[in-house]
Amino acid sequence: MSFRPPSTRPASTMTGTRQTSNSFTRPTTTQSRPYTAQSRPFTAQSARPGTAVSSRHEGSFVVAVLEGRGVGREVGVAALDKETGQMNLIQLADLQTYIKTLHHLHLHYPSLILVPDTFIATNDSCAPSSGKQPQTTSLLVQCIQDEFPGVAIEPVPRKYWNEEAGLQFVNQLCTDGEDRAATLLAVSSKYYTLSAVCALFKHSEMKLNVRYAARSLRIRYTPVEGTMLIDNDSARNLELVGNMLNRKSTHSLYGLLNHTWTSMGARLLRVSLLAPITTHEAIDKRLDAVEELVQNEDRFNTVRDALKSMHKLDLDKLICSLAASEARQSSSSKVVSQRVAQMLNLRNVVKNVPLLRETVQGSQSRLLNVVCEALSDERIGKIEALIAKSLNEDATNQKGGGLAALNARVYAVKANYNCLLDVARETFKENVGDIFQLNRDLCDEFELSIQLVYQENGFVFTLKKTELEESGKVELPKGFVNVTSKKGKWVFETMELKKRNARMKDALDETLLLSDGIIQDLVAEVVVEAGALYEVSEAIALLDMVWSFAHTTILRPEFTGTLAIKSGRHPILETVQAAGTLVPNDVYCCDTSSFQMVQGPNMSGKSTYLRQVGLLTVMAMCGCFVPAEYASFRTHDALLTRLSNDDDVERSLSTFADEMSTSSMILGLSTSQTLILIDELGRGTSPIEGIGISHAIAEKLIEMKAYVFFATHFSDLSVTLSRHPNVVNLHLSVQKSRATTSNIGLHFNYKIVDGVPSEIDHYGLELAQLADLPSDVLVEASRVANRLTELEANRKEDSESSRIALRRKAMLRLKSQLIQCLEYSNLPDQELLTYIGRFQKDITEILRSGLL
Repeated sequence: MSFRPPSTRPASTMTGTRQTSNSFTRPTTTQSRPYTAQSRPFTAQSARPGTAVSSRHEGSFVVAVLEGRGVGREVGVAALDKETGQMNLIQLADLQTYIKTLHHLHLHYPSLILVPDTFIATNDSCAPSSGKQPQTTSLLVQCIQDEFPGVAIEPVPRKYWNEEAGLQFVNQLCTDGEDRAATLLAVSSKYYTLSAVCALFKHSEMKLNVRYAARSLRIRYTPVEGTMLIDNDSARNLELVGNMLNRKSTHSLYGLLNHTWTSMGARLLRVSLLAPITTHEAIDKRLDAVEELVQNEDRFNTVRDALKSMHKLDLDKLICSLAASEARQSSSSKVVSQRVAQMLNLRNVVKNVPLLRETVQGSQSRLLNVVCEALSDERIGKIEALIAKSLNEDATNQKGGGLAALNARVYAVKANYNCLLDVARETFKENVGDIFQLNRDLCDEFELSIQLVYQENGFVFTLKKTELEESGKVELPKGFVNVTSKKGKWVFETMELKKRNARMKDALDETLLLSDGIIQDLVAEVVVEAGALYEVSEAIALLDMVWSFAHTTILRPEFTGTLAIKSGRHPILETVQAAGTLVPNDVYCCDTSSFQMVQGPNMSGKSTYLRQVGLLTVMAMCGCFVPAEYASFRTHDALLTRLSNDDDVERSLSTFADEMSTSSMILGLSTSQTLILIDELGRGTSPIEGIGISHAIAEKLIEMKAYVFFATHFSDLSVTLSRHPNVVNLHLSVQKSRATTSNIGLHFNYKIVDGVPSEIDHYGLELAQLADLPSDVLVEASRVANRLTELEANRKEDSESSRIALRRKAMLRLKSQLIQCLEYSNLPDQELLTYIGRFQKDITEILRSGLL
């Protein structure tokens, strides 16, 4: 197979071993109404246990969805992550299947979906109990219910879907920064999106009792263009972010690439896999950054160490929590304690930002320089100075509820900052000292090793049961109350301890309240600069994802407009199978060979080959290196697949009905820039009907000039489609192997080869020998099959149309190869002449044979 455009790109290698769990949680389920639509292709992930496109890094999004009432299906979406303060706004024109809308809902996996109350019928389980309601639920809501059966759908009164109020919310809450003006300009004309924004924030205020401080949310308008559409069935079947068989398994593309240290980086990686970017410049910037980290080991290690210092910290969630607490102004001891802990965590982040900035200073790649610029924002230094002015340098947030965590909160604010606070802390310190003195007195009195432990409501005493037995005592001395047994220990109190705990608790509450006054003032100043913090979070996430790509790097791909892969390997199977056992395969697909028909017996590797093409393309378009000796890609606007032959029991659809539903979606969304993977189309009906439908669908895709990999058992398609010059026949090679003197089996090479199967045309007859059929039956079957094959081959050889098609294919292939040389060749002149000379020799031989 000829596949490689001339290039001299050096290959870099690097392997990694660290794996991250890909566990996830599913939203609380609610009863959903039956789905009755007949035309929509099934794309649900959550409806199929263990196959969800999900991960533990999904946000808890509240999503508002609004559809226009006109003929065109214009849909506005506003998605707010309650935990991170990230809000994405989308408006798009969709098909009647709402495949694009559902795709974006999966990117922002909802915990709650808001729709206008006029979209839900009176008899629907989601319908409100009063008000004038329609008689039928809208098709959009039906699709959402079917796609997300475990997610609550809540109606919001139509009066709250207001465009002007939505724009006011965006203007009030969007953070300051370079993106603010662009966001306001982009959404100003998006009626449906702004209406969804208004409904979402009205619902948050009235039902969730959540308000956000001004200029505290990262609001972005997400254009539909610029990313590759991957329908959710394709994402599931390709195992992009979750394993189909075991949802906790890391054997997915996400599990392979996820070596991120921060939650922000993991979220960005998930979104990048489900919606890869399609801009050449942006992809090249990511690849340049990955290549620099791979080639500069010192930079790779320093970036890793700096990111490791932020391990388990979620800056997005931290900013959102501070913004919400600043607006809430609650004074409960629990909220006060949380606010102090959040500020200590923020102090740890801003202190580590300069360290992270130093690791990327002086980088060659443009992307790393952009990260460096974002981390150099002067506002971060201002935030650090504000925090340093109020908080102790040595104070760090301690996990858990022990005494160390308590002291961290009590002594978070600097001494001499507030005289009343100093007095309250001194009182608290004395009360704690009294409690420890009581503990020492009891130890001396009873000659027991009684320990003092701080719990959420105060101190308690503990004593190991073995120590009590060793002291010769049968039971605890009198005077101890609230005695309980826990993990081999006695836990108890005394009346005196209760009194001292009460005094300590009063001093603690006073200390935390005084500290909280200072912290609230600090939060108010910090939230003003929330835009800078969100930019830093985005920069850290991008750097974290790029570092993760570098950790798993093999070879840098190119983007030349041609899909050409030499010795490509399935990235997920490579981590599962023993080293050296995975068979690499080549891929070559260009405009003159855009429809690739793959044939071969069951278990020969057709499905694996198709999935390999899809996974490597997604990796490359995310800006990641790929496992291959050489790889060239073109950018695609969508990746659409039909890879499953299962019945859809939930919708009472047979395999064939499900095939046709998915095929309809593929034909409706495909363009000349789409990558399509189809495996065994038409197997759910009779052979004649299957061939006819497969041929018709294939011809339509051929006319679109999309890049199509079409695996099939219908050998007749290689004849009926041969008149098209851009059809290429491939097959997975198979060899005969004799297990005994009488039995012949098959050996699968898992190697892709040009042409239709010729070495073993009737592999079914070979395997039939293993069933001990009578020899005369096998002989007659072989004679008939071979004779029919011979007649068909003679007819094809004598066909003038076949010779014309052969010449056309040869000329189109020559044109494509010459264009590749002209636009992308990096070969020296003499080597280029030799390379072109091979074209001349090959085309001459083909044209001569076609004229005979």
